[in-house]
Amino acid sequence: MNECPPGIALHGGAGSRPGGDYSKELKHMRGLIEKGRDRLGAGAQALEVAVETVAALEASGLYIAGRGSSPNRNGIYELDASLMDGFSAQAGAVAALRGFASPITVAQAVMQRTPHVLLAGEGAAQFARTAGMAEISDSSSWYTPACQDEAHYLRETLPHGTVGCVTRDIQGRLAAATSTGGVFGKLAGRSGDTPIIGAGTWADRSVAVSCTGQGEYFIRVTAAVQVAHRIRWLGQSLHDATQSVLQEMAGLGGHGGLIAIDANGEVSMPFVSTGMKRAALLRDGSIVAEAF
Repeated sequence: MNECPPGIALHGGAGSRPGGDYSKELKHMRGLIEKGRDRLGAGAQALEVAVETVAALEASGLYIAGRGSSPNRNGIYELDASLMDGFSAQAGAVAALRGFASPITVAQAVMQRTPHVLLAGEGAAQFARTAGMAEISDSSSWYTPACQDEAHYLRETLPHGTVGCVTRDIQGRLAAATSTGGVFGKLAGRSGDTPIIGAGTWADRSVAVSCTGQGEYFIRVTAAVQVAHRIRWLGQSLHDATQSVLQEMAGLGGHGGLIAIDANGEVSMPFVSTGMKRAALLRDGSIVAEAF
């Protein structure tokens, strides 16, 4: 089997603030793309690198996910994450997870250690504890809200945040992973599209997709899997499929964006919002990192 060039793209959330300084995020994202490129080039599997990349985005505190998350109306941090392996169609997810450092690694454990796809709330926490996942001892010192200086802006415009990664390894396998701190001021127990396979995350043998934005709208159009169906059943290009899905969502009043990579290594990162923090390794070997 001939080796394929590695492919990777990531996002740090839609809704970038016009005029904002995202130099730290852009440098961080570019570094993760370089690391992912090297890991994939050395033979690492697509799903492995997707999870590693999202875990690093969570741990950085630079995005509204993981350490950078915001609490719900009750002052509690409830986080969501999911992942999917395109080759095997295996998937795992957690919703409204409390008290654990890396929701994406808990979602990975759900996929690998249980017969289930999605665990939520206290059940997810009990499983994570039993599985030995890293717990947060003091949420007041652990969480470092990524957008404290943007809180007012985000509440008035696009109050959410998500991180994600899509990959293609040298064997041609595709994978996607997504993690979120949710929306500002959300009700307790609210989950958006991120933990829902087919809405916020999808991977098969043709395409891998990770979404970011107003999750309720991504759920309503089953955004991630719709990209795959447009490619498979309508014969659309990756560009046309991703643009069509976002335009449908925008027609309902939603905002956001997505990243996607197909079996040929083509990358698409469209958005219908003020901006989207994103980076990718392109087919020509160059790296792009942008916020608008």
